[in-house]
Formats: sequence, C-alpha cells, structure tokens
Amino acid sequence: MSTTRRMTIEIWSDVVCPFCYIGKRKLERVLVQFPRRGDVVVVWKSFQLQPEVRTDPAKNALRHLAERKGWSMDFARQAAADVSARAQKVGLEFHYDKTVVANTFDAHRLAHFAASLGKSDEMEEALFKAYFTEGRNVGDHATLAELADSAGVPASDASRVLGEGRFADEVRRDIDQALQMGINGVPFFVFDGKYAVSGAQDETVFLQALERSVSEWTSTDPRFAAAAHEVAC
Repeated sequence: MSTTRRMTIEIWSDVVCPFCYIGKRKLERVLVQFPRRGDVVVVWKSFQLQPEVRTDPAKNALRHLAERKGWSMDFARQAAADVSARAQKVGLEFHYDKTVVANTFDAHRLAHFAASLGKSDEMEEALFKAYFTEGRNVGDHATLAELADSAGVPASDASRVLGEGRFADEVRRDIDQALQMGINGVPFFVFDGKYAVSGAQDETVFLQALERSVSEWTSTDPRFAAAAHEVAC
C-alpha cells in the first residue's frame, strides 16, 4: 500500500523558551484557518538553550535571568513583564514568579516518546503550560509523568521511559541537526524542508511561508496534479 506524503513544518524549540510558546500559538492560529490543514503535519524538534543548567526548585526564571545576565531584579522583572505582555496578546498567561529553573533534556525525551504515540502537540502544549503558567518543575520525573498523563500518554509508561533513559539519542540528534543547519536560537520553523522562519514572527509571515510551501508541494504531489487535470477537463 502506498503512503501519501504530507507537507511538514519542523519546529526546533525549547520548553523554557517564551517565544517558542508564543510562536507555537501564532502558528496554530494560522493553521486553524488554513484550508489544507489536513495536509500539513507539525514535527517538533528538540533544542536546549542552556544545556548546562541544573534543575533548582528553589530558584525561578527571574532570579536565574538576573544572575546570568548581570541584571538587577527590577530590570529582570521588567523584561519578563514585556514578554508576558506579548504572550497575553495571543491568549497565553505567563507567571515568571512561579517558574522553576529546570534542565529540559528529560522533558525533550518525554516529548519524543509522546510523538511516537501520536501525542506530540498535546505533550508540547502541556510542557509549555506547566512551565510558564502553572509554575511546575519540568525537570522532575514525577511531574513529567503527570503531564504525560494529561496529554494522553500513560503516566506509568512515561515513568518507565524516563527512568530507563530512553529517547536520549533522538534528542541529541535533533540538537546536532540544528547545529549543522546553523540554528543558534529558537523557535526555528522549517516549512517542507525549504523555507525557514526564525523567531515568533507575525502571523502574516507564517501564512506567507505556509502558502508558498503548500503551493510548491501541491504542484509536485500526484493527488493534486490529478485533481487539477480533472477540473481542467
């Protein structure tokens, strides 16, 4: 039986990247209105902005940001408020004061496991919301198992995968691929392997990239070529 190729949008992102969550929501708003949404598949790719970070439940992102950048706490709060305002414009609620500094490698492993079960989008949403809105520790295995369950992935299976260290190679492969492509910041979107969009751009930018990619993709897809011929006849 032959398989039908679908057009892909690959997204390199990190769970603790605010613009990745904002970019996710912007793309979703474009896709929900796109006539050929059923022909587009979103593929999430792992990226770690700070792979060296250690999970620290006693520290939030504001303090971590101030320490890392050499900023005052007041300046860090203002920067976070600016980002939170951008998030609010796309219907997201950020609570930086509740965030927990965490290494995201295990969260990415869980995301790959969820993707293998067809629950990729649900898992990514749960992870983003847990970090930015709910203030949960996305570096903690018990918390990750609970989030998996909320995304439709059995908690017991998630716990086993995390405990066994599975999907680590898949995470590293995504990160290596990003480095080979020269990606040094996220979010980074690649439409059908041809067109790239860096950052949480305006929705019109996503729409233009999507329309151009789908237009070229359909011109080479036998299904649409046949349909066009029938209409012409």
